[in-house]
Amino acid sequence: MLVDLRIQNYALIEQLELRPSALLNIITGETGAGKSIMLGAIGLLLGNRADSRMLFDTERKCVIEGQFDIANYQLQDIFEAEDLDYDAQCILRREISPTGKSRAFVNDTPVTLEALRKIGANLMDIHSQHDTLLLGDAVFQLNLLDLYAGLVPQRTHYSNAFRQYRKLEADLKSLEDQAARASKELDYNAFLLNELDEAQLDNEDQEALEQEIKQLENAEEIKYKLSQALHGLRDSEYCATGSMKDAAILLGQVAGYADSFKELRARLDSVLIELHDIADEVETAERNTEGDPARAEELQGRLNTIYTLQRKHQVRDLPGLIGLREELRQKVGSVLNLDKEIARVRRDAETALAAVNKQAGKLSESRRKSFPRFEKELSALLADLGMPHARIVVQHSIGAPTVSGTDVVSILFTANKGAQPQTLSKAASGGEFSRLMLCIKYMLADKTALPTIVFDEIDTGISGEIAVKVGRMMQQMAHKHQLVAISHLPQMAAAGDTHYFVYKEDRADRTVSRIRELSPEERIKEIAHMIAGAKPSESAYASARELLALRGGEVAAL
Repeated sequence: MLVDLRIQNYALIEQLELRPSALLNIITGETGAGKSIMLGAIGLLLGNRADSRMLFDTERKCVIEGQFDIANYQLQDIFEAEDLDYDAQCILRREISPTGKSRAFVNDTPVTLEALRKIGANLMDIHSQHDTLLLGDAVFQLNLLDLYAGLVPQRTHYSNAFRQYRKLEADLKSLEDQAARASKELDYNAFLLNELDEAQLDNEDQEALEQEIKQLENAEEIKYKLSQALHGLRDSEYCATGSMKDAAILLGQVAGYADSFKELRARLDSVLIELHDIADEVETAERNTEGDPARAEELQGRLNTIYTLQRKHQVRDLPGLIGLREELRQKVGSVLNLDKEIARVRRDAETALAAVNKQAGKLSESRRKSFPRFEKELSALLADLGMPHARIVVQHSIGAPTVSGTDVVSILFTANKGAQPQTLSKAASGGEFSRLMLCIKYMLADKTALPTIVFDEIDTGISGEIAVKVGRMMQQMAHKHQLVAISHLPQMAAAGDTHYFVYKEDRADRTVSRIRELSPEERIKEIAHMIAGAKPSESAYASARELLALRGGEVAAL
């Protein structure tokens, strides 16, 4: 429940603190004093969008903070899902800077607005005229009926199955679209792949091919040059090897005179050995160099094939062609495998749809069983609130599967004896709508675990004894939920365990909203004002005391 609410620098509120009781808290005050502004601030605390224009002082930030005691509400999983530390004393805080930047915190940990909304949705429920308007919406009505019947877990199980089916359905469509596109490209890709396969690129070395062709095309010149080199190295009268051998003999003759001469002789012997090896290799190369036009033509043909493919596919080298070939092979293969994948996903989707239909049938049966109990209980509550001839009928039909099931429902209503029930938008007046919503909230009080419920003028359109009964109903609800109710009715004001008064204070420069808890004497005076206006008579005071006495409160004399 809400333990403490602090609002700073918001709209007409410079600074406000509210410490509500655990039961029924009533907030009254003159029109425009700031009651709706408080609701706006609470909405920000629960994740509504911020607007810097609502700052009381545009030079300072706005801070709204609520402390909640959540020890008895088993909300640990919610905090864990948001990766937040759980504490039985939970503090939500919202800050809006003068520039419009918004920050949110849960227990002093920065969080996203979405996380704040998820946490806040489990802490407070604000009922306003917007909810009353939603009451005419079919989806809203179905949610209410499921909550009343305790079918939320079963519906969640169904919804998960439905979402899985829709995912498979989307996957199937994506695969079918992919197959349609791929089939158009299959013939061309298969042709390109076949062309690359026929080129037999795996064992080719483009650089080696280019070098071998160059040698074959210049074989005559290479053979001649090698022969000349061999002649100079070994086969002429003044060949290099002969001259070096003579030099080595001469160095050997003087090697005994100095170690340096001996070393030079050894070095020359090493060079001479290397020179003989070079001459042998030149001789071998010269002997093996022969022109082979057929071989050159064959190699040129293979190289031309590679060049043509490189130009065609705009790649620079052989690895690029091989990579492209593997890519094409994968594309062609994937098309051939798509039919199998499509068939598998189609089978899975059909199985999922069968599961969805089965669960939808069970959910629908459970819902239909709860409708008579809902109709009877709601009609009885409405009768107790001054509509003895009210009838509630849940109109039901079966439609296509949706995320909420196959049931299409509409809550029909009439307040008049003998009249045919109609849709709420046609049959209910403003006051009847308010009583309907209050009765539904009363019925759902045992089904929900929300710590705090806020009612914004739910008593619209009622008065007299009915207002007293509404107050009693809210007192009963307050035994299981903390209630905060904004009201203009004296009967409602008298029903509260705690009474807060919102008022405007006029300063020299501007008007400020304030709130204070009323003492027993002040409550009598405020309720008398609500009954008779600014100057209540003694009878108004007596009526105020009587209303307070109805709830067992102490009556204080002025």
